[in-house]
Amino acid sequence: MTKKISVGIDVGTHQVKVAVAELMKEKNKNIPRIIGRGISESKGLRNGYIVNQPDVTKSLEKAINQAERSSGVKIKKAYISISGVSLEGVISDGSAIVSKGDFEITDLDVQKAINASENNVQLLNKKIIHTIPIQYKIDDKKVLGRPIGIKGKKLEVKTLFITYLKQHLDDLIQAIEETGVEVEDIIAAPIASSLVTLSKSQKIAGCVLANLGSETVSIIVFENNIPISLEVFPIGSTNITNDIALGLKIPLEEAEKIKIGVVNNSSYPKKKLDEIILARLADIFELIESHLKKIGRNGLLPAGIVLTGGGSGITTIEDLAKAFLKLPSKIASINFINNTSSKIKDSTWSVAYGLCVFGLTSDEDSRGFKIFKNIKQRIMGWLKQFSV
Repeated sequence: MTKKISVGIDVGTHQVKVAVAELMKEKNKNIPRIIGRGISESKGLRNGYIVNQPDVTKSLEKAINQAERSSGVKIKKAYISISGVSLEGVISDGSAIVSKGDFEITDLDVQKAINASENNVQLLNKKIIHTIPIQYKIDDKKVLGRPIGIKGKKLEVKTLFITYLKQHLDDLIQAIEETGVEVEDIIAAPIASSLVTLSKSQKIAGCVLANLGSETVSIIVFENNIPISLEVFPIGSTNITNDIALGLKIPLEEAEKIKIGVVNNSSYPKKKLDEIILARLADIFELIESHLKKIGRNGLLPAGIVLTGGGSGITTIEDLAKAFLKLPSKIASINFINNTSSKIKDSTWSVAYGLCVFGLTSDEDSRGFKIFKNIKQRIMGWLKQFSV
């Protein structure tokens, strides 16, 4: 029997991470398991943008080679994440008059309504990566679940479109293809991360997943098991490192160790250090709170905020998030099995592992957003990704 292998490549501003996973059969269940990893320092990137493509390709090659050696698998295809400040979630409304004579809503009617909502989105220099229907109405009444098969005269849809700058998308694809790896699909990093850090119950109740990267903070809000909002802020954990270095007049390397609690040097005034970290984290949580207010969810997400990414390793960040946002708060743990059959606690790998899960658990009819092979989007199939 042919092994089912999936590869995820997370091209971050700080590091390139490559994960190789295999679908294993355990107790009559299909279990994704990590069989190899590769990591390298990111070069040629700034705020998620490629500023030097040859440097990015070299970073990719190093991480890919490591992953190939550790897994014993030659990497030919991979799922790729996109992140950075040009990643954006846009909500738009659209409607369609039901076409059948008996007024029964069909797939065609749903697609027409979604197309109408897409026509209202400004796409100058941007590419739609994901199309996610988040609410339906039939004759002005909200409908829970699928509208197909229900009768009515007018179908309305509220759709979340996740977009990305086309130029940067093209640059990333080219950099990866320069390594000899074919891009199977592109997935927004917050969505990939959510596949291994959030449970179905959290997504149904309502929660926000916040990834504190080195130069950006991305958030994705879930409710009723689907994403309802996505936002990226141009601030990250590197800003905290810089603040500590300037405030304490110390080298950046030492400031980074102090930030994540590796070094606890009593010669530095603890009160001043706490004030420096608190001030920058306050800026980050204020941006998150402002966005939650904008979409009417501040203080109203029962599953709270789940923190992931390199910045989530900052001491006391969990308590600070709870105090600032007035929400339950926790550090993400990854629901993924590695090659030693133990849970993985390092959430900085959540995007790469999520890409692997997507590749292993998706079939051709449920991917829903293949953007390189000109396959028509299957909206209901896309929603299956959030039923795991």
